[in-house]
Amino acid sequence: MEVLAIIGARSGSKSVKDKNIALVDGKPLLGRIIETARSSRNVNRVVVSTDSPEYAAVARDYHAETPFLRPAELAGELSPEFEYVRHALQWLEENEGYVPDIAVRCMATVPLQRTEDIEGVIRLLADDPSAESAVVVAEARQHPLKALKVIPGPRGDRLVGYFSESGRDVTPIARQNYARAYYRANIIAFRPQVIERTQSLTGDEVRAYVIPQERGLDIDSECDLRIASFLAASEKA
Repeated sequence: MEVLAIIGARSGSKSVKDKNIALVDGKPLLGRIIETARSSRNVNRVVVSTDSPEYAAVARDYHAETPFLRPAELAGELSPEFEYVRHALQWLEENEGYVPDIAVRCMATVPLQRTEDIEGVIRLLADDPSAESAVVVAEARQHPLKALKVIPGPRGDRLVGYFSESGRDVTPIARQNYARAYYRANIIAFRPQVIERTQSLTGDEVRAYVIPQERGLDIDSECDLRIASFLAASEKA
């Protein structure tokens, strides 16, 4: 079975400058995920898709392949995720004749993910012929039905439930009353043909590989970087 890891690392992050190469416990995020992917016994190749020559150089320092630079039109803040993955797969097929059995999309911004997470999600997909993809997920710290928003009203801005726009839904409800909710932890294993058939990375038959909340920490702020660095250092203690 041929398995390709595709790591996305675009430049231009607004929440944290150069987020994909920001340091966590003294190592750039991009370097951490490359090492994690390369350590997997199930992964044959690790390719980084980036629009940045600087990021590409960091990737090569950690022994990942950078056979191309991502086109600028696929590296915008609102560019759909599956488009750069499709570009990578198409480039490898057209230029090398290379078509993997399974592709694994990874991101640098979840620094505490482990090689066992990558191997687990690959096995989950490989062992289930009816599945089109498998996604690493972690349980949400806050249930999405507890989300709130502020909307304008005739007497001033109103705090309401995010989905209902009712002020009554601002009243707290114990999380035990909700079915468990999960969020993506940024590892998606999928069969490459799914992209063209469904215009997505996951298709319709999706399996879940659940990891602990702390391993699913996603970097969106400087505070997240500090938390990740603390947890990474704690793991070594």
